[in-house]
Amino acid sequence: MASIQFERVRKEFEAGERRIRAVEEVSLEVPSGTFASLVGPSGCGKTTLLNIAAGFEAPTAGRVCVDGRQVRAPGPDRAVVFQEPGLYPWLRVDENVGFPLRVRPLSAPEKRDRVDAIVEQVGLAAFKRCYPAELSGGMRQRVAIARVLAMDPAVLLMDEPFAALDVQTRHLMQEFLLRLLQERRKTVLFITHDIQEAVFLADRVHIMSARPGRVKEVLEVPLPRPRTVDSMFLPAFHEIVDRAFRIVREEAIKAMAMNGAMA
Repeated sequence: MASIQFERVRKEFEAGERRIRAVEEVSLEVPSGTFASLVGPSGCGKTTLLNIAAGFEAPTAGRVCVDGRQVRAPGPDRAVVFQEPGLYPWLRVDENVGFPLRVRPLSAPEKRDRVDAIVEQVGLAAFKRCYPAELSGGMRQRVAIARVLAMDPAVLLMDEPFAALDVQTRHLMQEFLLRLLQERRKTVLFITHDIQEAVFLADRVHIMSARPGRVKEVLEVPLPRPRTVDSMFLPAFHEIVDRAFRIVREEAIKAMAMNGAMA
């Protein structure tokens, strides 16, 4: 496991003759082995921050460190789960999961054992010889998570991984992820627009302001673990969700007003 530190991160993009400041002076920490959610209005820079942590983009100013080392490029210590599973349709489940291991210095039996163990852990052993087209949306996303776990990264960066799922499947995937992380402790930065999801999953919820995105507020989530769907009926859960909803709504109103003024 490893911690993630954002240190006064600023990111600007060029848009024709203009420069757009996506995020401004973002400083936050995700301690080792903890789960942090990032929420905020559309366009506040959530995915930008995740891309910088992944090494896909460089900050205009400031820096991101993982386990004390500055991020300058993608690396095996970090893995990203996107909204779309991105599976190879011509490969079966076990082949998709094992694909990242092709470049690892492991013997063929070691790779096979690792893949089999992870496929079993995500509950897809009976489907390991199936192609992605033969799976449901939730099952495909489980394959995507299994593929990331096969790499055994210290940090998981998750960009709205359940957004495309129906409500019931989404809740099941949330519980699945929490059970998985009980067994395989990782440091997680999770991007979502769903405030209930953010609170249910996280130890700490970071709320972003309207653009340029800043950390508006940080909410601790003292709900006991392990969490189940019953956790969503606790008064403390609703108090935190209500608090987060009001802050995000306030920032969303600001973002709409700003976008209207620029139109």
